[in-house]
Amino acid sequence: MREEILEKVKKKVIEFFEKGGFQIEVEDLCFKENTIFVKIKTEEPKIIIGRNGSVLLEIQRLLGSILKKRLLEENVFLNMDVNNYREKKEEYLKELAEEVANEVALLGKEKALPPMPAYERRIIHLALAQRRNVMTESIGEGSERRVVIKPKIKNLED
Repeated sequence: MREEILEKVKKKVIEFFEKGGFQIEVEDLCFKENTIFVKIKTEEPKIIIGRNGSVLLEIQRLLGSILKKRLLEENVFLNMDVNNYREKKEEYLKELAEEVANEVALLGKEKALPPMPAYERRIIHLALAQRRNVMTESIGEGSERRVVIKPKIKNLED
């Protein structure tokens, strides 16, 4: 993506937060695989992130719509991180997935994780995709959707 568009995105992100009364610094801004990644730093991360990242997701959705309408092509997505919240959350989810998968493999009993948004469920699925002794499945509807980790039954031919 051209540098001039990324610079316009940066200005819009700063302007968006300033209009909301927040002082932010854009630490990093890059484009990879149809996604613009924006890392910001602020003194008030809890307000911007919200409970379990819910406010951050809504800000990302709203800001993404504004940027698509004014600057970007339709198939470009926005991924925002505040004070490395998402990075830390992803690491935590991977560790949780491994711990629960080890327990499921050892005890042979499935275990359901708490409800989580789609992007968090995807992290769990990807973290365990290469494991031969467990499998994952999403169950439930809406805000109650969760990942279940199950022992994988071995075929006799294996």
